[in-house]
Formats: sequence, structure tokens, C-alpha cells
Amino acid sequence: MRIRIAEIVYFTLTVIFTLAITTQITLAGMAIFIQPLHWANHTFFIHLFGFNVPLLMLLVAWLANLPRWAYWQILSLMFMMFLMYFSANIAGKLPWFAALHPVIGTGLLLLSFWMVIQAKFYLKKENRS
Repeated sequence: MRIRIAEIVYFTLTVIFTLAITTQITLAGMAIFIQPLHWANHTFFIHLFGFNVPLLMLLVAWLANLPRWAYWQILSLMFMMFLMYFSANIAGKLPWFAALHPVIGTGLLLLSFWMVIQAKFYLKKENRS
């Protein structure tokens, strides 16, 4: 029972992270196309979930005894989050790397969406057994 609850929590966290990344991209778009004041929202919002949710996902994946692929995905998320912070703060010294910030963000969205799909299939598979 504990493992089943942890699996559901893991799936929920993947959905939350994907929605948060989608919100981040929307806030960046609002800052570019509507009003630059939205950059403050963009930079503030990331601190609410950036490394917090992946760390929770790591703990819950361990509690749920998830397969190795889940850990690799979470570690990839954390690495990509590091790259996002790095690319956002290195603009003065490596502007070409800073230009990759939206590309890395898109990759983060795709990875998080893939994690939702895999977690959903894993839940269905475990539910049948």
C-alpha cells in the first residue's frame, strides 16, 4: 500500500513539474511580448520548484521502489536545471551559452512531459499486476 501511494505521489509530482515548466515558459513569453516586468515573476517562480520538486521526486521514487529509468530521468532533470541556472547567469562571460537558455528550457519541458507519460504507463502496468 505504501509503495502504491508513493507511485501516485511520484506521478503527481511529474505533472506538477511539467505544469511549472509550462508556466515558466509562459512567464518568459509574457516578459518578451507583453511587459518586461514579468521577468521578476519568471526569476521568482523558478525558486519555488526548480530543485525542490526534483528532490522530492527522488525521495518518492526511492519510497516507491521505482525502476532505474526513473532515477536517470530525475537526475537528468536536475542536471538540466543546473544548466538553466548556469546559462541564465553566465551571459556576461559566455553569451553563446546563455543563448541556449530557451533551448534547454524546451528540452526540460519535453523531458518532464516524457516523465509524465512514462509514470502514467508505469501506474497502469502496476495496477494490472
